[in-house]
Amino acid sequence: MSILSQVLKWGALTTLGITAASALTLYAIARPELGAKASGDRLDRMKALPYFKNGQFVNDEPLKESFAAIVHYFRTAKPFQPAPDSPIKSVKPDPFADPEGRLAVTWFGHSTMLIEIDGMRILTDPVWSKRASPFSFIGPARFADMPIGIDELPTIDAVLISHDHYDHLDRKSLLKLKDKVPLFIMPIGVGAHLEHWGFPARKMKELVWWEDIKLGPVTLTCTPARHFSGRGLTDRKASLWSSWAITGPDNRVFFGGDGGMGRHFAEIGEKLGPFDLSMLEVGAYSPAWPDVHLGPEQAVMAHKALNAKHFMPIHWGTFSLAQHTWTEPLSRIQALNDPDLMMLTPRHGQRIEIHTDAVTEAWWPDLPYFTVEDEPVWSTGYAPK
Repeated sequence: MSILSQVLKWGALTTLGITAASALTLYAIARPELGAKASGDRLDRMKALPYFKNGQFVNDEPLKESFAAIVHYFRTAKPFQPAPDSPIKSVKPDPFADPEGRLAVTWFGHSTMLIEIDGMRILTDPVWSKRASPFSFIGPARFADMPIGIDELPTIDAVLISHDHYDHLDRKSLLKLKDKVPLFIMPIGVGAHLEHWGFPARKMKELVWWEDIKLGPVTLTCTPARHFSGRGLTDRKASLWSSWAITGPDNRVFFGGDGGMGRHFAEIGEKLGPFDLSMLEVGAYSPAWPDVHLGPEQAVMAHKALNAKHFMPIHWGTFSLAQHTWTEPLSRIQALNDPDLMMLTPRHGQRIEIHTDAVTEAWWPDLPYFTVEDEPVWSTGYAPK
């Protein structure tokens, strides 16, 4: 063997060793955030469900998934502005009044909201961390600071979780809420993560699709979504994902969590509607994953299928999770010029009373965006019949 061959051999081995060491280091850092898979009675309950097959949950309408399409899209996507040039101006929420009889929502950004409904306060998908990632130094970083800290929140009756992705299930935020909130409600399988993080069973309630739970006068129903779950390389679809219907004696709202278009929206509207408010994701869409996130036009379709009155776009304006300009979701909805769409667009931290406030101020800048003709797959795909 020549000296050059030996040098190349040891160089390759050294590079491999450094790569392996780096991977192990990253895994060690991420390990607490990864959570745990279901086992024991929890897993037995999951196995009995008709939509749990071969060790993972499945959608009623399968996702169109193509790794090659994703790679092609990221290689060929047009230039876009993923975040604002300067920090978004948030507002400090007004003092939280007694929620009895009211329907009010405070949007903290992305999918984190405080819902005040018929005397109950429910916090959805709480993410206060800087990054939607298992790491503090890499991964999507928020470009809008949280308007208040967790310690400034009022009394919370329950935390509601849609699924276990990092931009919806944040370990650090949950740990800060653990002693502040009496009940954490989630789809089945997600409880394995919380249990791993030290949450007692008495504080958790895991539901399956169409199962419900009472919270004072309010009923929370775990409703279907068309999405997936997973926090690591080996737990894809290992826990359930869901949307939520929250219905009280005087008010009814729908929280969509994450998920693409599907016939489940019309079914939910028929069974549990009409709704006073739908909160649906409008960002992080792509023609490379047309069934995973709604996108603006399909969010409006879903809102109408749900038979909802007011529409609040969520899952935008906080993290850059797809290759579209950060303002594009709202600009595309505005471009629809739909006179019947009662859209509410609060700023981060703004508390609005749904039946009395009409928050439609376009507080985001007018930036260029792709047209529907440029990206037709997700915007002209499934429509409910």
